[in-house]
Amino acid sequence: MFAHYFPPYPLSLDNKDPAVDYYERNYLKPLGENGVHAAYGGLLRDRPFSRMPLLGDYQALDLETEVRQAKTAGLDGFIVDVLSLTSANWTRSVKLMEAAQRVDPTFKVMIEPDMTALQNLDPSTLAAGMAKLASYPSAMKLDDGRVVISPFKAEAKTAQWWADWIALMKSQHGITVAFVPTFLNWQANATAFAPISYGFSMWGGRNPQSVAGTASNAIKADSMGKLWLGPVAVQDERPNQGIFDEAGNTETLRKSWEGTISGDAEWAFVPTWNDYSEGTAINPSRYHGWSYLDISAYYSTWWKTGAAPKIVRDGVYLTHRKHAWQAKPTFAQTKLMSLRAYTTPARDTVEALTFLTAPAQVSVTVGGTVHTWDAPAGVSARTVPLGTGTVSARVTRAGQTAAQVTSPFAVTGTPEVQDLQYVATSSLRPTS
Repeated sequence: MFAHYFPPYPLSLDNKDPAVDYYERNYLKPLGENGVHAAYGGLLRDRPFSRMPLLGDYQALDLETEVRQAKTAGLDGFIVDVLSLTSANWTRSVKLMEAAQRVDPTFKVMIEPDMTALQNLDPSTLAAGMAKLASYPSAMKLDDGRVVISPFKAEAKTAQWWADWIALMKSQHGITVAFVPTFLNWQANATAFAPISYGFSMWGGRNPQSVAGTASNAIKADSMGKLWLGPVAVQDERPNQGIFDEAGNTETLRKSWEGTISGDAEWAFVPTWNDYSEGTAINPSRYHGWSYLDISAYYSTWWKTGAAPKIVRDGVYLTHRKHAWQAKPTFAQTKLMSLRAYTTPARDTVEALTFLTAPAQVSVTVGGTVHTWDAPAGVSARTVPLGTGTVSARVTRAGQTAAQVTSPFAVTGTPEVQDLQYVATSSLRPTS
C-alpha cells in the first residue's frame, strides 16, 4: 500500500509557528499571497498537522515525521510526484528518498514522473533525472532488481516513446525498469501499453459512482497478465479549479477499499497523501485528524490478510461538511465550485460510521435534533440530515456509554468562504 506524495505541501513551508506560518498567512486566507487567490476564497481549505519551529534541517526532520505517520497507518511506501528536476519540489523529492531510508529501509518510494509537468523534457533529460532518484536505496524495486517507475498521465506520450525511454534507462544508466503507467484513461490505453508494462494503474474517481468499477479494473488487468495498482480515494474539492466531487461522507473511501479487496488488487495507493489544492489528502490534518487514515487502516488490513479484522473496541467516526453545499459565502468570492459532471449527486448529510463489538444504540445530534437507531455489531454507516450547530454522536449499550465524540467543527449557514470538504473526527482519536 502506497500514498501519492505531493512535494508542494510538506508539514511546514517556512519552519515558523503554525499560527503565523506560510500556510496560515497565505494559503488559508482569502486574501493571502497578495490576493491572487481571492476569486476562489484562498488556495487551500485544510493543512497538514504542523509543529513549533525546529532546529537543524527542518525539511528532513519533517519528512521523517511523515514517513513515520505513514508507517503507523499501515502504508508500505510513498509514490513521489516528480514535478521538476530542479526547484524546491525536486529538493523535497530527494530528501524524501533519504528520509525513508533513515527511518526504515523497508519503507519504499515509488518514482512517478508527472507528465503534466515534465512532458516537454526530452527522453535523455527525463532519464537522467529518474536515474538520480532510482540510485537511492529507498527507491521501490522488485525482487529481481527492476526499478518501479509509474508515470502520472502516461498517455501524454505514446507507448513507443516510453519503450524508447525504457531502453534509454538501460543503455545510458544501467537501470532496468518495471513500468507501471498511471493513466487518466487506462481502458483506452491498456492494449497499446501492455507489451512494455509490468502493471497498470489509474488516477481514479472521487465519488461513489465513479469508484463502483474498482474491482472490475483489477480483474481486467489480471486477465491481461498485469499487476493492478488500484486507487483508494477519500474526496476531492478544488477551489482554484471551481469543481468538487460528492464523496458521500466516507462512502467513497469505503467503496474504494471494498473494490480493491474483492478485485484482489496486488498493490493499492491513495491519491493523495497531501495534495491540499485538490482536497484529496489523507495525511493527519487540521480538519480530519487521523480519521481517514484510521478507517483506511482497517480496510487495508483486511485486504492484506484476507480477513476482516476483529473489532476489539467500540468506535464511532463522524463526518460532515461545515456548511450546506449550496450555501453562499460571506466573502466576495466570485468563483464558486460546481459539482463535477457525471458524478454522484451532491448531498447535505452527517454520517456516523460505527465499529462495534456488539449491537448498540447510536444517537447523532445535529444542532437541536437527535437521531437514534439500533446499529449491528461490526461495521455500519448511517446518515442523517445536515443542520446548523454542533454535531455529536453517542453509542450506548445496556444503558452505558460505549463511545462518544463531539465534532470540533460547528455547522454554519453563513460560511466565510465555500468549503466542500468533509471534516472528520472519531471517538477513538478525536480531531483537535
